[in-house]
Amino acid sequence: MAEVIRMPKLSDTMTEGVVAEWHKKVGDEVSSGDLLAEIESDKATMEFESFYDGVLLHIGVQKGKGAVVDSILAIIGEKGEDISALLQEDSAPKVEERKEEIKTEESTPQEVKVEVKPEPKATPAVAPKPVAVPQAATNGRIIASPLAKKLATDKGIDINLVLGSGDGGRVIRRDIEAFQHHGQSAANAVESFHDVEVSQMRKTIARRLAESKFSAPHFYLTMKIDMDAMMDARDSINSVSKVKISFNDLVIKAVAVALKEHPQINAAWMGDHIRFNNHVHIGVAVAVPDGLLVPVVRFADTKRLSEISSEVKDFVLRANDKKLQPKDWEGNTFTISNLGMFGIDEFTAIINTPDSCIMAVGGIEEVPVVKNGQIVPGNVMKVTLSCDHRVVDGASGAKFLKTFKKLMENPVLLLGSYSI
Repeated sequence: MAEVIRMPKLSDTMTEGVVAEWHKKVGDEVSSGDLLAEIESDKATMEFESFYDGVLLHIGVQKGKGAVVDSILAIIGEKGEDISALLQEDSAPKVEERKEEIKTEESTPQEVKVEVKPEPKATPAVAPKPVAVPQAATNGRIIASPLAKKLATDKGIDINLVLGSGDGGRVIRRDIEAFQHHGQSAANAVESFHDVEVSQMRKTIARRLAESKFSAPHFYLTMKIDMDAMMDARDSINSVSKVKISFNDLVIKAVAVALKEHPQINAAWMGDHIRFNNHVHIGVAVAVPDGLLVPVVRFADTKRLSEISSEVKDFVLRANDKKLQPKDWEGNTFTISNLGMFGIDEFTAIINTPDSCIMAVGGIEEVPVVKNGQIVPGNVMKVTLSCDHRVVDGASGAKFLKTFKKLMENPVLLLGSYSI
């Protein structure tokens, strides 16, 4: 009997999938465990294996096309088996079909009396041509300097189209040059654009961040961190450590330790209750070509810096190769987004649900600071904590940042009881 294989749900947020590659074609023999296809979810491209033995009788989603979760992906059965009944019974529409249905619904006339004025026919957008501006004249002559007239003739410019800026509207050299650089080039310019299909990842990012931004009441707390001591400590660590430690690794560690002291920050809004997590799982935002992924460093408070560093480096490599698995990006209790390496001084981030907070980390900037009553060079890093006000109050967020600042400015407190 033929078996229907449906589009799998490869992540908790996946609603649609795209077939990136088929490794079998209709008519091929298939065994359980054979690689059937590669499917792009909202977060990664994953290999999909067959669960059945038989012949591939039908492919429901062609390469490069998308379908909603539970749509028919393929049908495997005995050679020559009639599968028409299975296809007729299936009611899960493909993504493209759903789009057409939505368009049809939107275009269906409603029983509302509205006066609709016809819109003008669309025409190609072209920059308007210069309009002749009346020039100041004497006895019908255009007032212009001899040099302006010569320049206009040499450059093929109709001097009647040039607005004079000299006394009495006199056209002078700079008017001819300005018209050449701006007027004529604008007349020849044509607007253009190109459209790019939205990826599954970008769709999910748009949906989840919109839900977070408009459902969770965000507020923001910014604090400056003196990084002089931490910079010295990092240099000392890297002089003996086999694994090079980054400032982001140190931030992850300090956040994890601070969360153990402030469990109200390591919490989540669950609708009718607040969940306080006893474990610390730090989500680390990683930029990839299609958007953003947030793999999770689990039990970050218990891990050595070298372990955190190695784990994050591995996440970055696998994220860019689309090799992350669902277990890699699930379960975060707090998130860190670091744009310091891009030269960003400070920014605000949208909370990564179900977390109640996300920390935005800027770059380290060398600035004048006051120490012991003297203005001296210093290194400062700004961090901004975005908080869900349903869970975290201003004072709670401020106390957490105060602890984080203390750990970053006094590395011995952060590293004293933890091996590298």
